[in-house]
Amino acid sequence: MRRLLAAAVAFVACTATPERQAPPLPRVEPDAAGFSAGALENVTRFLQERAGEGAFPGGVLVVGRGGAVAHVGVVGTYGESDRRRVDEDTIYDLASLTKVIGLTTATMILVSEGNLDLDQRVMEILPEMSGAGKERMLIRHLLTHTSGLEAWRPLHLETEDADGALRAIYEAPLQSEPGSHYVYSDLGAIMMTHVVERLAGTTLDRFVAARVFGPLGMTDTRYNPSSDDIDRIAPTERDPWRGRLVHGEVHDENTAHLGGVSGHAGLFSTGPDLARFAIWLSDAWHDRLDPGAEPALPAELVRRFTHRQPGPEGSTRALGWDTPTPGGGASSGTLLDPLSFGHTGFTGTSIWIDPTRDLFIILLTNRVHPTRENRALLPLRGVVADLVVQALTAETP
Repeated sequence: MRRLLAAAVAFVACTATPERQAPPLPRVEPDAAGFSAGALENVTRFLQERAGEGAFPGGVLVVGRGGAVAHVGVVGTYGESDRRRVDEDTIYDLASLTKVIGLTTATMILVSEGNLDLDQRVMEILPEMSGAGKERMLIRHLLTHTSGLEAWRPLHLETEDADGALRAIYEAPLQSEPGSHYVYSDLGAIMMTHVVERLAGTTLDRFVAARVFGPLGMTDTRYNPSSDDIDRIAPTERDPWRGRLVHGEVHDENTAHLGGVSGHAGLFSTGPDLARFAIWLSDAWHDRLDPGAEPALPAELVRRFTHRQPGPEGSTRALGWDTPTPGGGASSGTLLDPLSFGHTGFTGTSIWIDPTRDLFIILLTNRVHPTRENRALLPLRGVVADLVVQALTAETP
């Protein structure tokens, strides 16, 4: 039965048309959403100052509450050799935000439709896996980064092609017993990608385009963006491996080696598109999706995926998503509610959703331009989150 359902999902994913007219993005004045407009402008001013000091070339901040965008802050330029000012429709490489915007959402859809169980053994779906202990690896272990797989390998250097990279992951020895240790693992996310693709019967990019981005009107969100978009895409790194400035193609080397499509990295998007996503997911969490809305996910499932899971010491992970670090010191800052959930991306991106306050904070930058050695942005994301929360003048929108 599960295979028949997967075939039906594959048919929908391959035949649905993602291109459609996006409805207007809901927007309200800051005071109508319970914010001080001046305080939100100060957050943008803070980012502008940090961009001027070299923390990142440019960026877009989107703050929303109660199902609408309340503030968009745009700062800086595209890059060192492109001094055009960024605008709210500038496209950024999301890096590991791909794990939650794309891969985790696809996983939730498969679970909600009965095609996947969190306590299912991974080898039932990917029998080509080999190695001691992998028979005890569960889907939830991949989603909580407790699979026992190592964090990362330079697959782009170790293997000749995408097939070789996948074989290397399938055959890689476990570093620990599944479920016993937390190690944030791109390899686990790549494996989860192929779980999704095996059950959906199509590639991840086609699945999320048809089932997520198309229905939500996220017209600027995609893998492997077209050359037509190049003037809107912020450049990333001067990459020694590729020997050129990476611009309009994925920054992550392993994703590039896999053809630009993976669950751990590869998506490009804009602030407004991610706001559409955050509004939809917040509505799903609060069980207020309109009848017939797509994607349709039950509130109980969304809450389960975004709730911190019991696990090894040091883990703050939900299923796919992350949760605030106790005591602060991370991109979530110190003031978001413990029920909040979010994620970051290596290129300088982050998203946090606080369902208690019905609040979301999206920050997109290209901090790896021209080099990933610039880490000045990393402590600033938590400051931004705290400043946004402090800008609230009312606890209900």
